[in-house]
Amino acid sequence: MRIIKDTKIDFMSKSRIAGFLSSTFILVGIISLIINRGPNLSIDFKGGSMVAVNYTEPVDINEVRTALGNISIDGQNFDFSQAEIKHFGDESNVAVRLPTLENEPEQFSNKFVAKMKNIFPDLVPKNENDFILSIEKVGPKIGAELSGKAVMAIFSALALILIYISIRFEFKYAIGAIAALAHDVAITLGVFSILGYEVSLAVIAAFLTIVGYSLNDTIVIFDRIRENVKSMKRVTLSQVVNQSINESLSRTIITSITTLFVVFTLYLYGGEVIHHFSFAMIIGVLVGTYSSVFVASSILVRMHPEQ
Repeated sequence: MRIIKDTKIDFMSKSRIAGFLSSTFILVGIISLIINRGPNLSIDFKGGSMVAVNYTEPVDINEVRTALGNISIDGQNFDFSQAEIKHFGDESNVAVRLPTLENEPEQFSNKFVAKMKNIFPDLVPKNENDFILSIEKVGPKIGAELSGKAVMAIFSALALILIYISIRFEFKYAIGAIAALAHDVAITLGVFSILGYEVSLAVIAAFLTIVGYSLNDTIVIFDRIRENVKSMKRVTLSQVVNQSINESLSRTIITSITTLFVVFTLYLYGGEVIHHFSFAMIIGVLVGTYSSVFVASSILVRMHPEQ
């Protein structure tokens, strides 16, 4: 079923405008990453502890921060006022990310939870299991190893895609596809940096999913271009690309909209655990659809010797 039929949009004539927009978004993201000294990595990569608790009523983060400015655990005094403290879901839930400590007391996380109870003793649920939402701990060595593997996973995926498309199509097609994928990941990462969102293992999984989704859309358009190149030998490659995108437009829009329905539902109702994953997917689907048309196809046209 084709919702959009017989379109004749000149996409390639808008490639310069699209290039300017993409460059602007990527540049803003890079500036944000430089200012923030890199992405906001979760404890999955940096190591440390994450404690999330649930009070019976909304609490003020500033009061929590003040109370954690001077706490004593096993005779050691700690100042966690500069730690990352934020609401987890709604304003009655509080998450605290603690850095890795050199001389960390035994069962530190559980003892820290006890201190969290003392901040608002009247707002602690009667059942202790209702108070503790989650306790996560990752050592710095494991965090560094996970960080290296995450980067390796992304670059390995891009390298294998480059090889596959070079064999399946031609090398210039592969360059366009890789540029589009790098464009998608760069913009999504930039948005996360601007908004101050954490990059966790779940977000890395979202990045790899974005790569797969964007590549699928790009391959469909490339396949149509290859077919039309054989049958439209007397026209320029720009015209062939425009024709191919218009023929694939209905499928592209339907696929993007249905995927957005799913990830947007996950974003609204999936809970805090996959909140950032679903947000990354929303950005990735939108940017991936755009890049398949205006990045991958434009680079293919620019690399053609006759253009």
